[in-house]
Amino acid sequence: MPADFNGTWEMLSNDNFEDVMKALDIDFATRKIAVHLKQTKVIVQNGDKFETKTLSTFRNYEVNFVIGEEFDEQTKGLDNRTVKTLVKWDGDKLVCVQKGEKENRGWKQWIEGDLLHLEIHCQDKVCHQVFKKKN
Repeated sequence: MPADFNGTWEMLSNDNFEDVMKALDIDFATRKIAVHLKQTKVIVQNGDKFETKTLSTFRNYEVNFVIGEEFDEQTKGLDNRTVKTLVKWDGDKLVCVQKGEKENRGWKQWIEGDLLHLEIHCQDKVCHQVFKKKN
């Protein structure tokens, strides 16, 4: 049985996020604001169907997907691109590939105890974010 990602997750750490944003060509002012934000993730999982919200005081982002079904993702509020997104299971990890004008773009997400780990990558840059499940 796949991992259960349901819940509200509050950010504890956000390592190397600025380098990933630079690789995505996100402007200086937005990067400087974004690295200081404490994000909250709200995930509703029903089997292989996911509804996810990333909330902050600056911008909110929502993406819904079904495991194994490629879709057009509008990264509005991030780098404002359209990418072909595909999320798959790799054991208990979610692995996402985003095809578009940036090479090696995507993310991996997994749970260890009450912590949600999110690894975001673009080109040769990698960010590691950690969230704690809110009770």
